[in-house]
Amino acid sequence: MPSPADPLAHANTAWLSSLSPWPERFGLERMKELLDELGHPERAFRSIHVVGTNGKTTTTKQVEALLAGEGVRSGATISPHVRGWAERISVNGTEAELERALARVRAPAEKLRATQFEVITAAAFAEFAAAGVELAAVEAGLGGRYDATNVIASEVVVLTNVALEHTRWLGSTREEIAREKLAVIAPGAKVVLGEEEWTEPAREAGAGSVTVVAQEELARTAVELVLGRAVRAKAAPAKIPGRLEWRGKRELWDGAHNPAGVAWLVRHLPERRWTLVCSILGDKDVDAMLEALSALASTLVATSSFNPRALPAAELAARAASLFQGVEAIDDPAKALARGRELSAPDGYLLVTGSLYLLADLVSIEEAVRA
Repeated sequence: MPSPADPLAHANTAWLSSLSPWPERFGLERMKELLDELGHPERAFRSIHVVGTNGKTTTTKQVEALLAGEGVRSGATISPHVRGWAERISVNGTEAELERALARVRAPAEKLRATQFEVITAAAFAEFAAAGVELAAVEAGLGGRYDATNVIASEVVVLTNVALEHTRWLGSTREEIAREKLAVIAPGAKVVLGEEEWTEPAREAGAGSVTVVAQEELARTAVELVLGRAVRAKAAPAKIPGRLEWRGKRELWDGAHNPAGVAWLVRHLPERRWTLVCSILGDKDVDAMLEALSALASTLVATSSFNPRALPAAELAARAASLFQGVEAIDDPAKALARGRELSAPDGYLLVTGSLYLLADLVSIEEAVRA
């Protein structure tokens, strides 16, 4: 067996990272072919499907934890990740052995030229089947109708909330986006909503029942519906990398990446002297995000993640210039973080936000330095 330091120990993960994150065209045909080649692992477990704009990962992990707490062997697959690809697949709250999970799907995935998300989704389903998972919480990636996760006929579907995002693919209004997300509903499925306005669209999509609850009750309600009984405890706050993650006493990382996410973040942060380090993808509502963030701080260090969709630091800085008293542009995210720490010292607070991809890049840089 190769040692952890041996590149061969991470060969499948390196292969996954090399794949295209985007399909040439959206559709489920290739994903269905891949699962057919794998013997349909997605049919080996029951599932709760989580869709929405914000809060999907938190809800998904809470579902997994509640199920495990009820003695149900549970699994979860989430996206994107911050610490590493292994974050995306877990069984009973423990990350799966990623190399093994990817090895199960690599050969047919290479033959079919599957995308990154198709591969990691298929690997999750194969891992759940191999691990004897009874119920899995499955977070959708982009939208719902053509998302690679939309190959499971989930008994319960959770729609957390809907805001304008990915309008190029999902539609230009919240109503159009909601219908794309609700397209994952299998006929007769039980649907849990965090916003009442989607009740009728959910019924039109085939929901057998619709329950509207507060955001913090989404996971518990979904679990009770799938189990057909009350659960003993409420969902505990999920500790997820990059979501209100304090890194020391004065530095907070949060991957808020759209106006609704930023608005929630601003409402929940304590009043402090904040300095911001920020990267935003170009296909987001950049100006609305910057305006909301300007209520928190007067100083912003603009940077850029390594994601090709990220705005260049100089462009982000230019768009922020009229909203902040002090704006600096630093392309390198590690240098931007160092500058943010310098500006916030000694008694201020630092917020790193705008993109989960920025947080993931910073974690990777930290790990490379430690190695």
